[in-house]
Amino acid sequence: MPTIQAIFRYPVKGLTPEPLPRTRLSPGQTVPCDRLYAVENGPSGFDPAKPAYFPKQRFLMLMKNARLAELRTQFDEATHTLTIRSEGRVAAQGDLRTEAGCADIECFLAEYCAPELRGPPKVLHAPGHSFSDVARKVVSIINHASVQAIENAAGAPVHPLRFRGNLLIEGWPAWHEFGLLNEEIAIGPSARLKIVKRIVRCAATEVDPDTGIRDLPIPRTILDSFGHVDCGVYGEVIDAGEIAVGDKVTESKMRPTLPL
Repeated sequence: MPTIQAIFRYPVKGLTPEPLPRTRLSPGQTVPCDRLYAVENGPSGFDPAKPAYFPKQRFLMLMKNARLAELRTQFDEATHTLTIRSEGRVAAQGDLRTEAGCADIECFLAEYCAPELRGPPKVLHAPGHSFSDVARKVVSIINHASVQAIENAAGAPVHPLRFRGNLLIEGWPAWHEFGLLNEEIAIGPSARLKIVKRIVRCAATEVDPDTGIRDLPIPRTILDSFGHVDCGVYGEVIDAGEIAVGDKVTESKMRPTLPL
């Protein structure tokens, strides 16, 4: 039986994933606090009063700023305090709800990412907005067996966190998730999601999540080996519910895995 192997959120786009033992999913929403903040790389045009989707290239992110993976960050949901550690030491800390707290984070990133900046970095936030890679609010789902298939093709270890998913599922055959487009899955006692889109992969997956080194041509490996550049799917939450690591994942209708 397929199960949830891990749950992650990414409070600040491009920075450290945070594992969760459990969380609550709500209809039409992301995992709580997922991509709640972003850091613009120079003026982006984002208006907190009228939040809208912007492409990830407007922000600091791993596709262009690989060394972000060297940092270790921690987000305190109660206080919205972000702590950044570099080389094992606290390098910056600030309450992202305040100008002073954001300034501390921005000052550090201005120096740390200086060669890659197009202008002053600025912490962005708007109530209810998620800085997702897509315009709709979704939960990203990664099939561990598909990652293992890529690992075999690459001939080197491939950490699932290269794909920065919210849910890591164990127990599906490789690429089974692609056969679930427009179908529904249930997780735990009540949560349900509709699978709406395959996730196209970019150069962010080339970056080792532990070292920040760009060491594997993941999109090229997927393309050469499987004829596409996708890994994982997006799901829209349609029924609310608590989910936890170890919960079973069931499908509304079994479908054969698409041939690759």
